[in-house]
Amino acid sequence: MNPIILDDIEALAARVPDGALVAIPPDNSLTPAALARALVRRGATRLRLVGVPIGGYAMDLLIGAGLVAELETSAVTLGEYGFAPNFTRAVRAGTISVQDATCPAIHTRLQAAEKGVPFMPLRGIIGSDILAHRPDWQVIGNPFADGADPIVLLPALSPDFALIHAALADEAGNLWVGRRRELATMAHAAAATLATFEELVPGNLLEDERMAPGVISATYITAAARAERGAWPLALLDRYGVDAAHLAEYAKLARTAEGFARYLDRFVRQAPARAAE
Repeated sequence: MNPIILDDIEALAARVPDGALVAIPPDNSLTPAALARALVRRGATRLRLVGVPIGGYAMDLLIGAGLVAELETSAVTLGEYGFAPNFTRAVRAGTISVQDATCPAIHTRLQAAEKGVPFMPLRGIIGSDILAHRPDWQVIGNPFADGADPIVLLPALSPDFALIHAALADEAGNLWVGRRRELATMAHAAAATLATFEELVPGNLLEDERMAPGVISATYITAAARAERGAWPLALLDRYGVDAAHLAEYAKLARTAEGFARYLDRFVRQAPARAAE
């Protein structure tokens, strides 16, 4: 069954109900930044976000706009542009609930859901403080070991929605995401996947041996909409680079609630944000 192709990202954002559990990729992946701005315009509330495995611009934007109630992630950061100001402010104010995770743990939980199993084991967490704050992660003895060999069991994580941005979509509804295979894991694990894409191409990408390894099958895509430069101000593979000046401006404005409000008025609320000419 092919995904529903919608006329614009506003209609796509309208499909995310209040309180939904939403997975978002990091800034160095194919981040659906335009879709995040559309969610702000929609006024979604009480969202529960999962950073796969960390959050950045899009997540900080949603938090600052007051859309987020809960968050599970390994970190939220703007990288070389500094701390994520809205995330930091919300944590200090206690306005969001945060569950600490690790990058391997996030991926492992999604992989469990992808494979249809209730949990998966993971090493590397034993001895860390994070276990004290995650009662849902259980330590057991390895049943196949001859001696003591503790291992952590992580419950499967199936988000209500995975939000992604793709470089290409084809007429069959498949999406091409290149090497970013964590997006496929997100789509496989989620109950629904909403996607934006840069360009619609003819034919079926799965029939091209060179392109097929980078494709997410239409089977896992619920709905999609075209959004040219939909990752902006972030980079998208080799199609366009990061808008460093804009991210620096965002980081500066978002340091205060007043500055962030000006950012929303200028780049989000009035009309879909576009890169500078």
